[in-house]
Amino acid sequence: MTKRNDRQDTGSEKRRVRARRFGIDHASHRLMLGSFSIGMPRSRIGRMAIGVALVLCGFLGFLPILGFWMIPLGLLVLSHDLPIARRLRRRLAVWWHKRRRSAG
Repeated sequence: MTKRNDRQDTGSEKRRVRARRFGIDHASHRLMLGSFSIGMPRSRIGRMAIGVALVLCGFLGFLPILGFWMIPLGLLVLSHDLPIARRLRRRLAVWWHKRRRSAG
């Protein structure tokens, strides 16, 4: 039998794990950006179109509404479908995890 405190700890652990995720959740097809999530199309063509549009608009980041923040977001969306972008994202995640672990 579980105690009430154990159930509360499990919920906070799930939130903590969810807050650290970056990428597309394969179960819900949502783009996870830390604690935020954005719905993504289920079709590969739709995701690729959104990713390419974000990257191309990101290069116009000097314009008022667009921004350079769109480039990494577009690459993150593309990393779900493109093996090259997926490998780069995983390498970056491993490097970041090692860096955070050695610092703390």
